[in-house]
Amino acid sequence: MAMGPVQVLVVGFDEDAQFKGEALAELKRLSEADIVRVIDLLVVHKEEDGSIDKVEISDEHELAKLGTLAGALIGFGAAGEAGAEAGAEAGAELGDEGTAFDDEEVWYIADAIPEGSTAAICLLEHRWAIPLRNAIRDAGGVALADKWLHPEDLLAVGAEIGMVLDD
Repeated sequence: MAMGPVQVLVVGFDEDAQFKGEALAELKRLSEADIVRVIDLLVVHKEEDGSIDKVEISDEHELAKLGTLAGALIGFGAAGEAGAEAGAEAGAELGDEGTAFDDEEVWYIADAIPEGSTAAICLLEHRWAIPLRNAIRDAGGVALADKWLHPEDLLAVGAEIGMVLDD
């Protein structure tokens, strides 16, 4: 099975957040349409008293496949075919643990957010990109750079340009 690029998406919500299920419903819709695949999702909430609640939704089968693939690629890059085999085995073992995020990541997130707030980390595969990547590769192309620009980033660039033009 071909795999698309995997994004680590981290979002935060303050104490005024209104959780009504819209974001999860949209993730489900995108997954059902095979546009994205949610490999792992971790939500951490820090109560006003500092206690931590967490919810994790993992696709254990997908984590095992992702671990195998990532391990094989890292191993191949480090030591050729023998490294790929060893890396695939090690990656599969990590993937079989059933979660991409361990307790250390949970505590790291919890320490980074203020009391009363929530953070979510999603390991998200972009399935829509597979045919595009294949078409580029089939034409002899290779990715030279990859960067996400969010609308907020573009607004900031526009504001800076505006200040320069005003001077």
